[in-house]
Amino acid sequence: MNWVAMTTLLVGFWGLFAYSARQRWRLMRVARAPENRADRIRERLWSVLIYMFGQKRMVRYAAAGWAHIAVFLGFLVLLLNSLILWGRGYVKDFDFWVFGLDQPLGLVYALLRDIFTGLVLVGVLVFFYNRLIARLKRLTLNAEGLLILGIIFAMMIADLLYEGVEIIHRTDPGARPFHGGMPFGSVTALILSSLSPGTQNVLWQIGFWAHSVLVLVFLNLLPYGKHFHILTVLPNVFCRNLQPSGRLAPVADIEGRLEREETLGVKKAANLSWKSVLDLYTCTECGRCSDHCPATKTGKLLSPKHLAIDLRDHMYTRARDWLAAGRAAAAEDDQNVLVPATINPEVLWACTTCGACEQECPVFISYVDKIVDMRRNLVMERGEFPEQLQTMFRGLETVGNPYSFANEQRAEWAAGLNIPLRSGKPDTEWLFWVGCSPSFDDRARKIARATAELLREAGVDFAILGPEERCNGDPARRAGNEYLFQMLAQANVQTLNGYHVKKIVTTCPHCYNTLKNEYPDFGGHYDVRHHSELLAELVRQRRLQPQHRVEARLVYHDACYLGRHNNVYDPPRDVLRAIPGVELVEAVESRDRGMCCGAGGAQMWKEEEKGTARVNHTRTNQLLKVLPTGGPARTIASACPFCMTMLTDGLRDQGHDEVQQLDIAEVLHRAIKGRT
Repeated sequence: MNWVAMTTLLVGFWGLFAYSARQRWRLMRVARAPENRADRIRERLWSVLIYMFGQKRMVRYAAAGWAHIAVFLGFLVLLLNSLILWGRGYVKDFDFWVFGLDQPLGLVYALLRDIFTGLVLVGVLVFFYNRLIARLKRLTLNAEGLLILGIIFAMMIADLLYEGVEIIHRTDPGARPFHGGMPFGSVTALILSSLSPGTQNVLWQIGFWAHSVLVLVFLNLLPYGKHFHILTVLPNVFCRNLQPSGRLAPVADIEGRLEREETLGVKKAANLSWKSVLDLYTCTECGRCSDHCPATKTGKLLSPKHLAIDLRDHMYTRARDWLAAGRAAAAEDDQNVLVPATINPEVLWACTTCGACEQECPVFISYVDKIVDMRRNLVMERGEFPEQLQTMFRGLETVGNPYSFANEQRAEWAAGLNIPLRSGKPDTEWLFWVGCSPSFDDRARKIARATAELLREAGVDFAILGPEERCNGDPARRAGNEYLFQMLAQANVQTLNGYHVKKIVTTCPHCYNTLKNEYPDFGGHYDVRHHSELLAELVRQRRLQPQHRVEARLVYHDACYLGRHNNVYDPPRDVLRAIPGVELVEAVESRDRGMCCGAGGAQMWKEEEKGTARVNHTRTNQLLKVLPTGGPARTIASACPFCMTMLTDGLRDQGHDEVQQLDIAEVLHRAIKGRT
């Protein structure tokens, strides 16, 4: 081969790539928010092993997932082949001294290389089909994607041409060209064997140089499109969020930052963290996030995929000016304000923070934190938010609950139950954190009463805070009012710690998530259980024994902040399965694929953004599909008072008043106490 040509190729293309990579590195450093992702090294390495190299999240995606696995593993195997071919530009039979066909390791590698060449070709054909024939809506259909697929396809054909002629060269004259360790290469050799030696040599040269050049062209295209993820996926998976997905990072020293007129939240791209920019680099534009986003599914402006693309493209568009002017100048760039110039406010306010986008993302991009950070800037710094949220904010600030009821009414739901207050019985084992909805909403109060009666039936020693309890702050935090959240959190932690609370049970997944995952940032460390977890445990211990039959065909709705954010899927189902007469069925969209009811992310307290459908209507219809008319009473069970409100409204709005909507505690209560 020609060592001059090979040296020119390698120096030129690798030099160009080094320049592009450096520019992307410098652009990432424009982001100024610090972020530590160097902790828990063993867990991070394990994540890389199972999620990147093991492709764990791709297995569930049928043909496209397996095609991606084939192409990914093929690239790992064929990377060595590229190095060998580059080496052969200098030494004709270069094989790293151990990968020759006359050596055991070389034979094993030849077989793997040949098999994965075929698998990559099949995978690329699947991708072509999805883009050009099936034209899947979730995919970004553009020339870049087709060009990359074309390059990969051409590289595999080039490998087969080179391999086929190599087999012919190694075959004795007159013999049939075949090598047992290279089945696809042998088929290619048989096809090429009828050609003249001169033509075979030309094809051999084409195969060699086509692969050698195309892999370098491919490398240099990566930093300028969605396929950059091929290089960034490893650090992005390694640096993924290892905190509970329901936890939002707190904003430090809010009052001091206000006094210093420092930006709160994310106003400009410079306010992002380096990890957020790495997320944007890593977006594959596969669209799986948007496919499962309740806002996207119901025609809202929010599409997590396009949110990432818009932020990334904004940075790419401004990159030349920022890098020329320097990092400080980028932070002061007035054209860098993201909302509304780049991101429509409706996009942010349509998010329910359900986390479905993050659950589906194969490369662990986070979206909720970015959306909430932009909300934080709109609310705390600019005072721009949906008008309906003002009522919720005012209620939280003045009386400690979003309903604006007098906090003295918090214990009225327990009338006649003789439930002690923690102030009067400070040594109880459990604190029943009731939450705002079960305290003030007439329908949700029944959940609190059922839960309390079940706990008493099981002999659980518990008390409530009553008027001393205030909202946990979740709706304020998800709406972007971090200052108000921290005020509520600090007050509640002071109360809880003052009573030396160790164990907490709550019926609300939002309270559960906040108390368990977010209060530790403010000094509140408690053993927090959702009532479904504690009730399931009491049933297993036979401290609660369902005796009365509850005749119902029942489907369970997974609350996002219980299931997806905290992985509590089985306890609610265990409770329901223990009840005689209950026929538990599963919706297609259940467990980690369950759709949000539409209440999360402070949506409960504002009007839904315009779309083609309402989120709660869509979710209700999904559940009704497995509840045909006739037979036992049709029932939708839930384990969240906000979900109950949204699902009940969805049933009523669509004329399904005959369908029951019950909390799991209410179903269990019927089985133990009877319908009365």
